[in-house]
Amino acid sequence: MLKQILNKIPRKHLKSGKDHNLPSSAVDEVISASHSVLSNRNNPKDEFFRDKKSKEYENSFTVLYGSLPSFIEVHSSEKRNLFLRKLKFCCILYDFNDPTKNLREKEIKRNTLLELVEYATSANVKLTELEFQEVVSMVSMNIFREFTPQPRENKILDGLELEKDEPAMDPAWPHLQIVYEFLLSMVVLPETDVKVAKGYIDKSFVLKLLDLFDSEDPREREYLKTILHSIYAKFMVLRPFIRVAINNIFCRFIFETEKHNGVAELLEILGSIINGFALPLRDKHKLFLQRTLIPLHKPKSVAMYHQQLSYCMVQFLEKDCKLADMVTRGLLKYWPVTNSSKEVLFLKELEEVLKATMPTEFKCIMVPLFHQISCCLNSLHFQVAERALFLLNNYRIEKLIIENRVVILPIIFPALEKNSRYHWHQAVHGLTLSIRKFFYDLHPDLVKLYLLKFRQDESNKEEIKEKREITWKQIEKLAAERATK
Repeated sequence: MLKQILNKIPRKHLKSGKDHNLPSSAVDEVISASHSVLSNRNNPKDEFFRDKKSKEYENSFTVLYGSLPSFIEVHSSEKRNLFLRKLKFCCILYDFNDPTKNLREKEIKRNTLLELVEYATSANVKLTELEFQEVVSMVSMNIFREFTPQPRENKILDGLELEKDEPAMDPAWPHLQIVYEFLLSMVVLPETDVKVAKGYIDKSFVLKLLDLFDSEDPREREYLKTILHSIYAKFMVLRPFIRVAINNIFCRFIFETEKHNGVAELLEILGSIINGFALPLRDKHKLFLQRTLIPLHKPKSVAMYHQQLSYCMVQFLEKDCKLADMVTRGLLKYWPVTNSSKEVLFLKELEEVLKATMPTEFKCIMVPLFHQISCCLNSLHFQVAERALFLLNNYRIEKLIIENRVVILPIIFPALEKNSRYHWHQAVHGLTLSIRKFFYDLHPDLVKLYLLKFRQDESNKEEIKEKREITWKQIEKLAAERATK
């Protein structure tokens, strides 16, 4: 997979210098000197010094590149030493916000990164502790950085995307992508010794990696998702820590900021993790569902990650069907009142939840559940009403309704009858008649009984309405008489 991705990355070959035989001490001196000048780009006090020294080290940089041959040009005994030198060389950072600066140097570094990935994926070399330390150092130098994500409240109002803005793409991505490929190869390769690697891919490294999930660039988040999932799979000692760290990110998102770009990707990782939970489920996993996953339905921006969230909820139900009561009541607790698009999402998720619900658990939740569905059936927003009718038309849910029709029909029949008489949308009207006919064919005597009751209720409502109008007219008349006195 890595080689296929690498073949898609365009490579520009540059002519290397003629002298490949410079002493290693001179090479290390140039590396450290260049690194000290070019990597401190965040210190404004050194700006004049950097500009002055950058020209001074330009020739040294060219000499440095000429002193680093490709891996195929050196003997196998020298490749490890060359690997370390190339790693140090790739620690040099450049300003990608200015596309006109250091063009040659940037391209040289990019080709060197590609060489490192090719060497790591093709050499089948087991890295020593020193080599892995240099690998993590180079990766950390390149990917760990501070960035300010764009505020999402400007884009989203009540769960609706008002503007289809393009995500902010990182200008350094041509280099970052290869660094991520290199890190991924180091994690997934069978030759990587976990005992050696765990000293450097530790809790601190994982926390910094999780901070990067707030990146605006979706390409970066996709790589981070793959890498973190691979770390979770390979480093068993870090698994509890990763779950707790993700939980903390979600809690901060739900109860404090409601702003994070990587919730969907983190939920994708969790979906795979939940799928691997052993049975019976531990109490801490159930608490995570109750206190974190269910409250994730609360934020206005739930549409951005709802598909992944719904998958996680269903995964829990497939592990333990007795959780259906907790999940359904949680959905009802956070059910949207004024946001119709969010209500459509909830109905879709509810359909998936009910398909995974067993009959015994269904009986515990059917009364509050169908009171909410009844309200949705009478929604003036046609998509909400239509989605609720689709839910009733689902084969698995139909079976549950048929088994409990004596309890459910009195709840939903008045809503169906109102739709068949008064709803403004033609598709909703047609679906309602179809479902109403299904229930009539199933149990005509029961439907006739509820129809008679519905007509009586409607007649009583008309009487109450008339009495209310008469009362108001009397109040208006008394008010007018007092006003003339």
